[in-house]
Amino acid sequence: MKAVRAVIDYLKLGGVQYIFGIPAGSVNAFFDELYDVNEMTPIVTKHEGAASYMAASYAKYTNGLSVCIGSSGPGGTNFITGAANAMREHLPILFLTGGVPVGTRGLNASQELDVEPVYRPVTKYSVTVSNAHELLEEVAKATEIALSGVPGPVHVAMPIDVQLTEMEPVPIPPFPIRRPVEPDKDTIRKVAVEIANKESGCLFVGQGIRGSAQQVIELAELLDWPIVKTPQAKGLIKDDHPLLLGVFGFAGNENASAFINDNKADAILLIGTSLGETATSNYNQNIVKDRYAVQFDFDETVFHRKYEVDEPILGDISISLSWLIEELKLLGFTRKSYGKKQGIANASRNEYNTQNVLLELQDALPSSTRYTVDIGEFMSYVIHYMDVVESDTFDINVHFGAMGSGIGSAIGAKLAEPNRPVVSITGDGCFFMHGMEVLTAKEYGLPILFVVMNNSRLGMVYHGHSLQYNRTHSRFEQQPINLSAMAEAMDIPSVRIEKMEDFHEYPVINLLNNLHGPAILEIDLVDNNVPPMGDRVKFLSSFGK
Repeated sequence: MKAVRAVIDYLKLGGVQYIFGIPAGSVNAFFDELYDVNEMTPIVTKHEGAASYMAASYAKYTNGLSVCIGSSGPGGTNFITGAANAMREHLPILFLTGGVPVGTRGLNASQELDVEPVYRPVTKYSVTVSNAHELLEEVAKATEIALSGVPGPVHVAMPIDVQLTEMEPVPIPPFPIRRPVEPDKDTIRKVAVEIANKESGCLFVGQGIRGSAQQVIELAELLDWPIVKTPQAKGLIKDDHPLLLGVFGFAGNENASAFINDNKADAILLIGTSLGETATSNYNQNIVKDRYAVQFDFDETVFHRKYEVDEPILGDISISLSWLIEELKLLGFTRKSYGKKQGIANASRNEYNTQNVLLELQDALPSSTRYTVDIGEFMSYVIHYMDVVESDTFDINVHFGAMGSGIGSAIGAKLAEPNRPVVSITGDGCFFMHGMEVLTAKEYGLPILFVVMNNSRLGMVYHGHSLQYNRTHSRFEQQPINLSAMAEAMDIPSVRIEKMEDFHEYPVINLLNNLHGPAILEIDLVDNNVPPMGDRVKFLSSFGK
């Protein structure tokens, strides 16, 4: 058998269903072996960068390993942004790259690049395998590292002659299963006693609560403390809970901002947040000022990074919260009963603007729709105005902020949960980077609605410069492009919206319900209102003053 076949058998054993990437000479041996493995489907993308975003989303929503494969040289470097994104989001992705034959290294072979050191800063492990008998061992080692402790991406470079080496069949090692990180029980007990003696407090939650949202709610109801979410955690707790104040940080809500900045709460529980710039509204020190602060995370590197906390609790969020809840119950706390928060009556939507368009869109779509939100001025409107009516319905990547990531994320999310409606909200700038992945969705028959906010400019850049410098460069804008005409050329259904009335003339729900593949909803709109970026507006407009 070829050495690379053992790698495929190992991934098959681990239940890997999809391989994201693009075939190339240096990985042809891998793809050739896939002919005989019906359990795995190669998702051939239009760009390796998009493949890495698909893999990240797939790992996030399956809670398992994703695999990307690309050529030596350019294929490997095209994955780098996605690897950095996965490292930031703690997502286990195995990046496999080809390599020139071992004997031709340093001879300027086609697509030659020593990519191993390039991956080191953005992965947990990066290695080049020079001996065929070590290939399976290294892939298994990398997979173990990817899934253990704090999950994250890993990289293995496979020279083509190493892949093709004939060798005797070897035993396939067991596929690793992540072992949870358990917190220290004495620390949990100590924290329970401390917060039991506090008159008031708050739960400040980040995307690390994915999978633990119900425990967060139970803890809040035990303590009768409000909940504040970071932008990336927006979709994890429904907006109708009376204890939810909303989003703090980039594009946050006034209630959440007022509570953090003005309320004299005695304690704050920082749960599953690394307290980065966008989550903390530019490192606002009021978050922990004069408060007993406890930080829960499974990544010890986030403790005391920017904010000093009284008690760091290292462990999986779900275990830490479960143990804390039990300790509070032993101290006599009982869960209170809450109804649902009354919704705010919608104002008139006659004006054709970004806010009204997004609210109209959400009204037309199923409540279970998962929105993968790209990077652009529209993102701040999504965070600030769109409602969370079911849990885990927004995938917002403001943390790393790669333009175009929301397009690939939609494909990964749909593959992970085929029966869930998926809508990608993106912009024309993002679409010009990775929009051709709608063809990938078409080729695999994935019914995804791509909503493209087309304002013929880099909107977030435009508004940022307007606020910071009171002027913008003319080259931030471009000649308008009819994206629906592009869709027609690709034989992809599309609707172009140019005014609010068009929503009623072309019902969006009909477009989604009749999909056998992707469709494009183009919103032709230039909105000169300042986006609701919260304190970010003050931050940018204060420069030079």
